[in-house]
Amino acid sequence: MTDALTPEIAAPPPGPMKRFVQSDLFYSFRRSKLTMVAAAITVLFFLVAIFAPLLAVQNPFDPAQLQLMNSRIPPLWSADGQSPFLLGTDEQGRDVLSAILYGLRISLTVGVLGVLFASTLGISLGLTAGYFGGIVDGLIMRVADVQLTFPAILIALLIDGVVKSVFGNQLDAGSTLAVLVVAIGLSFWVQYARTVRSSVMVEKNKDYVAAAQLIGLPAPVIMLRHVLPNAMGPILVIATINLALAVITEATLSFLGSGMPDTMPSLGTLIRIGNNYLFSGEWWIVAFPGIALAGLILAINLLGDWLRDALNPKLR
Repeated sequence: MTDALTPEIAAPPPGPMKRFVQSDLFYSFRRSKLTMVAAAITVLFFLVAIFAPLLAVQNPFDPAQLQLMNSRIPPLWSADGQSPFLLGTDEQGRDVLSAILYGLRISLTVGVLGVLFASTLGISLGLTAGYFGGIVDGLIMRVADVQLTFPAILIALLIDGVVKSVFGNQLDAGSTLAVLVVAIGLSFWVQYARTVRSSVMVEKNKDYVAAAQLIGLPAPVIMLRHVLPNAMGPILVIATINLALAVITEATLSFLGSGMPDTMPSLGTLIRIGNNYLFSGEWWIVAFPGIALAGLILAINLLGDWLRDALNPKLR
């Protein structure tokens, strides 16, 4: 009798991790072996970049650890290979594997910060244009339309060239990295702005936005707390794909000599340096950084393709 009168205790709601494991997104991820491999490779690249000081046999950014007598040593499995230079050395005596690990840190740092800057700027302008409309919307979208007429690499080259022409040789490696982040960010903000604006134009006429306005919530709160979450799916897809594009853009700028200096090389700088010795027989100086860059871009693009399909309701 007592048990019959005892009210049932509701089970606690599942936590965020449990909800993610039970979601359609994670189910789609588990079904695609190619996506799992791409995710593992991407995570591996980030991990080796983070722990580069522990994995590298030398710090390629420290001239005190470099010896010119160790220059142009072929990979370890070659007849003239020497330990501990697994992938050989370049013309400055840098271990190629160590240079790749540290170069990954630069390339991924520029790529991630560039995407964060572009997404923050694009989301802010897209929310403003879509929510307020009128002259503000027209001005932001016309600027976006003008920028779309130029390739992203051309805009990045223009910004980088203007900054370097103003400051000349006064920029150190850290300042050069910041310039690259800003240049790449200003090259990719348009996609975020147009996507967010489209979502806001749809969402701002719905009842929940009218209710939020009725109770007196300020416009920034309504945009960030209520409207923006409905546009996060497309934003995540764009950010994933743009990460690969940002890394490629940085590598292209560095290959053209407008990126990171030789004393603090990224993958693009390493490829540019190795390209000078390709026809003299030292193929490993350019081959292994190129393979690392291609593998990173391919893995990120595969993740972006899967994420685009997984978040598309028409394909479910």
